[in-house]
Amino acid sequence: MGVLDGKAAIVTGSARGIGRATAELLVEHGAQVLINDLDGDVAEQAASEIAGETAVFAGDLTKPGMCDELVRKAIDAFGKIDIIVNNAGYTVDAPVHKLTDDQFQKMLDIHTVVPFRVIRAAAPHLREPAKKEREEGREVFRKIVNVSSTSGTFGNAGQANYSSGKAGVLGLTKTVAKEWGQFKVNVNAVAFGFIDTRLTQAKVDENVMEKDGEQIQLGIPEQMRQMASAIIPLGRPATPAEAAGGIFFLCSPWSNYVHGQTLHVTGGIFGGMSG
Repeated sequence: MGVLDGKAAIVTGSARGIGRATAELLVEHGAQVLINDLDGDVAEQAASEIAGETAVFAGDLTKPGMCDELVRKAIDAFGKIDIIVNNAGYTVDAPVHKLTDDQFQKMLDIHTVVPFRVIRAAAPHLREPAKKEREEGREVFRKIVNVSSTSGTFGNAGQANYSSGKAGVLGLTKTVAKEWGQFKVNVNAVAFGFIDTRLTQAKVDENVMEKDGEQIQLGIPEQMRQMASAIIPLGRPATPAEAAGGIFFLCSPWSNYVHGQTLHVTGGIFGGMSG
């Protein structure tokens, strides 16, 4: 028996890194999971390697109508939605005086607008069953977990755009928690510190992603990577699996009375650091 047996989940950005580790953990505990990524081949491969019931939705969630299609795919595949993890994201770093409008807007789009659109699209599938359950005198908890960062809670030099997007999703989290508590939808956020993913690996030529035909450089300067271990009380970055543990808790029955919160998963850092 898994604690998530019979639950259906959407995890955005789940072909790699924290998203993939989260999808694996949810499946391991009994959930059906919709795998989503910008890169369809990588998403299909991840789904084939995860032992359990999965479906795949490939596509750029920042494009018009794509979040609605994502939710439709989950309903077509599983018939319902119990868990949403808004995890998809990337970074485009520059100091404030060099940031372009486009670089700023892209971070707001993926980190704040996309979670909003996914939640809005899923609204009928979370609220309507809850109304019926309420009439029957039953409590069934559903979960939304939005992925933020210490950049959003403390700020981080070189990341005004990313920090703004990650701060914005916290306001969204708290508001939806107030609106949907009556439907027993727990809405929380996780703010990650230094997690060892391609966003925090070295800035090298191979560490790039492609979006709209454009190469986007990922990673952080090696000097910052070296410094990180010195300022993290636990002495090292987290693995994606350790990051997924925080998300899993907020998807589990043990978080049924945790609501509108931001869980910092940082190894003890309470101050700006990239996430």
